[in-house]
Amino acid sequence: MGDWSLIGVRFALYLTLAALFGLAAFSLYGLRTRERGDALALRPWLVASAGLSLLFSVAWVVLMASSMAGTPAWPIDREAVGALLTGSAIGAAWKLRIVMLVLATLAALFAAGRGTWLGTVALCSAVALATLAWTGHGAMDEAAMGWVHLIADILHLIASAAWVGALLGLILLVSRPAARVDAAHLGLTRRALHGFGAVGTVVVGTIVVTGLVNGWMLVGIANVAALPTTLYGQLLLAKLALFAAMLGLASLNRFRLTPAFERSIAADDHGRALAALRTSLAVETACVVAVLGLVAWLGTLAPPGSAM
Repeated sequence: MGDWSLIGVRFALYLTLAALFGLAAFSLYGLRTRERGDALALRPWLVASAGLSLLFSVAWVVLMASSMAGTPAWPIDREAVGALLTGSAIGAAWKLRIVMLVLATLAALFAAGRGTWLGTVALCSAVALATLAWTGHGAMDEAAMGWVHLIADILHLIASAAWVGALLGLILLVSRPAARVDAAHLGLTRRALHGFGAVGTVVVGTIVVTGLVNGWMLVGIANVAALPTTLYGQLLLAKLALFAAMLGLASLNRFRLTPAFERSIAADDHGRALAALRTSLAVETACVVAVLGLVAWLGTLAPPGSAM
């Protein structure tokens, strides 16, 4: 059984980093300049996500060091933390993440409505996300295969974060109080839904391809049949089931609920269609949160392929 405090911090770090990158990216491709601050209250969300990512990164290094040294997390074992941060790829990746998150936090303070600052937040948070690959199974391979695994992990992380942030942005749009929903906001929401529909195709394709690469390297074809018999395999299968549910909900949103929402705008009767979208997006977000929890747990377990 994994260390639950470490799993919890890993989960929180995945969630806040995904929200930071994904929301910044969604605002760039889904909203116009004047809409970014008014529609989403963007600055508080970005600053909070960056600040929490910094906090959880510090907590992670303390917990990871104590786990590796076999010492209690409190009082902090400074010698163990120092050993982890010096002379290792994990330490170098962590330091880079902290620098990127500090820059992202500063940029987020000026980001509302400004594409250059939003781009800076997205770039810095993408690099911060990429550093997570060195804290997981992707760092266990060597030579050329090691780089293939790391690149697949990085692309998987960034694509997943784009999905998480888009869901957050869309939920903020469809959850606006009815008294503040006017024709301009409805039009904005419709464009944002279409914007993510196009980007979502690339996101899903990237997740599927990189997921297959990671599955091949972590599990191996020979171990597929035995997945239900191990904790790692059971968690992985649960993750895949949730991902399938997310695909189904995303398809429902794109091909049924969004067109129904557009028709309701034309008929000036959008209440029911907006409520249906809100419910579907909420369920999809719940699936995402569960997937991130499973990923955090899986990262503490030895995959079947590691024994090959």
